[in-house]
Amino acid sequence: MRLFVVNGPNLNLLGRRESGFYGTFSLADLETKIRGHVGDRAELAFFQSNNEGEIIGYLQNLKESDRLILNAASLTHTSIGIRDALAAVKVPFVEVHISNVYAREEFRHKSYLSAIAAGVIVGLGAEGYLLAADYFLRAGTGQ
Repeated sequence: MRLFVVNGPNLNLLGRRESGFYGTFSLADLETKIRGHVGDRAELAFFQSNNEGEIIGYLQNLKESDRLILNAASLTHTSIGIRDALAAVKVPFVEVHISNVYAREEFRHKSYLSAIAAGVIVGLGAEGYLLAADYFLRAGTGQ
């Protein structure tokens, strides 16, 4: 199984921004944690961009047989382009948010992605990524 982890804008600043919402771990720490959790049970690839177009281009290269853990960050609440790319490639994905978006500003309560996601995990910090990985690793498909 190929498992992709895609992170959106400002997540490259993990460990340096708003620790009350995002904790103190860095993006590198998060990737190491996911690698250790998944081990050799899946082929892993990580991608982060602050640019919506780069994320869309990356998603367009995924295949239906791939699996995706996606934290589109602020683009979750604004990007119809990312939603359209996901719908086009039909890759199963879990939407993940480190912070509890429902305990934050109201504009963060609307996701353009949730309705087409296999599931949504919010507010569990780095653990959310591990739970999403477990979903896909169970029975090898997550379906």
